[in-house]
Amino acid sequence: MMFDWSFLIPQIAAWAFKLVYLAVVVGTIVVVILDNRNPVKTLAWVLVLMFLPVVGLVLYFFLGRSGRREHIISRKGYNHLMKKPMAEYLAQEATSGPVAYERLISFFRKTVQALPFGGNRVETFTAGQQWMEALLRELRLARHHIHIESYIFEDDAVGRAVLEVLKECVRAGVEVRVIYDDVGCWHVPDRFFEEMREAGIEVRSFLKVRFPLFTSKVNYRNHRKVVVVDGRVGFVGGMNLAQRYMEGYTWGIWRDTHLLIEGGAVHGLQTTFLLDWYLVDRSLITSSVYYPKLEGKGNALIQVVTSEPVGPWKEIMQGLVMAIGQARRYFYIQTPYFLPTETVLIALQTAALSGVDVRLMLPFRADNRLTHWGSCSYLADVLQAGVKVYFYKKGFLHSKLMVSDDTLSTVGSTNVDFRSFEHNFEVNAFIYDDKTALQMRDIFLQDQRDCQQVLLKSWVKRPWYRKAVESVVRLLAPLL
Repeated sequence: MMFDWSFLIPQIAAWAFKLVYLAVVVGTIVVVILDNRNPVKTLAWVLVLMFLPVVGLVLYFFLGRSGRREHIISRKGYNHLMKKPMAEYLAQEATSGPVAYERLISFFRKTVQALPFGGNRVETFTAGQQWMEALLRELRLARHHIHIESYIFEDDAVGRAVLEVLKECVRAGVEVRVIYDDVGCWHVPDRFFEEMREAGIEVRSFLKVRFPLFTSKVNYRNHRKVVVVDGRVGFVGGMNLAQRYMEGYTWGIWRDTHLLIEGGAVHGLQTTFLLDWYLVDRSLITSSVYYPKLEGKGNALIQVVTSEPVGPWKEIMQGLVMAIGQARRYFYIQTPYFLPTETVLIALQTAALSGVDVRLMLPFRADNRLTHWGSCSYLADVLQAGVKVYFYKKGFLHSKLMVSDDTLSTVGSTNVDFRSFEHNFEVNAFIYDDKTALQMRDIFLQDQRDCQQVLLKSWVKRPWYRKAVESVVRLLAPLL
């Protein structure tokens, strides 16, 4: 009697595949645990790998592997590049910030070499159209160089308007350099950026992703929005170069916050751009022409603070925790996503419990349902501590604005979520100035008129299935 191998071989192959697959999943879980990450993030990855093994393996391969040991960012030449802004900083007249924030200023200087420049003028934009008009005006005034760094540079009416002005500037002899995020612009046609190159614009993508060789890079995105014109004027904030930032959605406006800065703090924005340019182009630009001597334009003391996923510290997150802890009267926050790390959550709760007027403003309707559900899962935690929560209902709130005690304010690209704090390249302007803080406070209070306050007694009564969905998404918050 002949043995039927045709029946046995598929069975053996199936069991072999299962054993190999199980070994890969278990091995990946072991790697995640031994990586000594934040326990919350480790647990999130373990749960995903256990209950969604196929999806989990794919997500971990693309998003989970740590790049800290892969030296994605080279720091060579950093000190050489810092010589120019340092010289300008030392040459400025003696300036000091508020005594209450001396430790915060010192922290940023020590961790990320964010030099505090005095004598700055700040202009604030809360609508895309206002910002775009100012941006196009300043671009047309360029005489030597234009540096643009944007997470999204869309091939639409807004992107085209900026491109046409940049072409005019190149024809007039102005140097133009553009950095766009490769993942943020995945859906933008290559021909759009090729058109830039043909026009004489130097354009580079940030951490270009080519599968499968550089998959670890897909998780580290450049979320910064920086524009520098002739080293004399700079823009920083939450707005990208895309039409929806001007027009919003059919269901509401796009509410954002962006700054124009004149004064020594522009050197900080310039350094931010040139460090990223060194990363994408491997050319170190240090000529003094990019750091012109700037006369005082106002009274604001500003630090341009950056954070990166490859350093030992979480500069902006740690600075935020310090600022919340130093608040004595109030601390107001606008953010489109609220997926706080444990330290930020505890800082907010502690401040509110100690009598500080802590207010948190989120969009009532967000552009990403998953992150919005995750954000909602944290609201009971802060409401119970006395934090006042508001849902902005006039449209989509994309603003990343914080203000405290009529003295400190910050605007930039950083959201209050794990991704901004731990995975993205971000930049914020920390402003120590009463006039600017009062303006930011007024902006917050004006927006509050278009909000619905969330009350704990009604929030806890929302449907059980809604709570269940939010709780499940919260488990994945560190991965979103």
